[in-house]
Amino acid sequence: MSISVQHLTKSFGSTIVVDALSLEINNGEFVVLLGPSGCGKTTTLRIIAGLEQATSGDILIEGKRVNDLPPQLRDVAMVFQSYALYPHMTVAGNIGYPLRVRKLAHERIETQVRETAVLLEIESLLKRKPRELSGGERQRVALARAIVRHPRAFLMDEPLSNLDARLRLQMRGELKHLQQKLATTTIYVTHDQAEAMTLGHRVAVMNKGKLQQFDTPLEIYNRPANRFVAEFVGSPGMNFLDGEIDAAHSIFQSQQISIALKGSYLERFSDGDTNKRVTLGIRPEDIHVSLSQSDNWHQANVYVTELMGSETFVILQLREAKLTARAAGDFRAEPDSPVWIELDTTKAHFFDPETGLRL
Repeated sequence: MSISVQHLTKSFGSTIVVDALSLEINNGEFVVLLGPSGCGKTTTLRIIAGLEQATSGDILIEGKRVNDLPPQLRDVAMVFQSYALYPHMTVAGNIGYPLRVRKLAHERIETQVRETAVLLEIESLLKRKPRELSGGERQRVALARAIVRHPRAFLMDEPLSNLDARLRLQMRGELKHLQQKLATTTIYVTHDQAEAMTLGHRVAVMNKGKLQQFDTPLEIYNRPANRFVAEFVGSPGMNFLDGEIDAAHSIFQSQQISIALKGSYLERFSDGDTNKRVTLGIRPEDIHVSLSQSDNWHQANVYVTELMGSETFVILQLREAKLTARAAGDFRAEPDSPVWIELDTTKAHFFDPETGLRL
């Protein structure tokens, strides 16, 4: 099922929560709506499902405008953040409820419930009540209830956010495997950029109701469209330094550091761009840290280190600025101790300091 969102706008009074959003979602594609709380991603999902009415714009399913079509006729299944299971029903009753509403034969309901339970490995839970299940098991039941009637699209609103970190990681992998197996068009809402990067064929990054970038996870990570995307996608987030470009001498100069620039991106800055104001962005993995002084490296002080096991995040104090670098798991340094850093400027990003757009 293809889904087209065309110039979608949603207002609550004078507040615009979705602002002229346009998305083209292909048949069988897994698309993630990513953004902070209040950016309009859940509202967009509810409008596609038919649970909210758009202020303006159109929703097309398989090329047909469905703005006035009720939710039950859109052939999409919604998975909510809060599971929304019926406590008085067994797991089998919860899974089979959408089929009973459609008045399917009892034998067919039993068959589809069991097949779906086997798919999600919850066949041993069919006689239990929701209160007897763990969070992960309840999430599987909620997914099974959406899958059982074989909808043409799944709409998922932060379905893993109530799980602990270990279960969330496990369910993330299972969700991806399941979507690939079923090849069902899926729109998935999350504020977790790790979920977005691992699950989505494409990711739509939203902020304040506006679409910031819609592309593959790797393209968004490697070529963020603006400073917001660069900062939001990545953990830890990208570092930023405000300064000036002297393209004639291939130098970036800020209050904290002066760096010789390398890389083909210098072609974007002409000799006339001397003293052009820019914001330099660089990811933690592109800042190299050494305990030994090296030629042409810059001195900084350790503000704090965060040991993560396989790696260490080093928070650096560089005059007035703080930078985060990603170092090896065995890196050790005391707070306020000196270290030397090198920025890999072939991996640097430049943004307009006024608009935030990528240069």
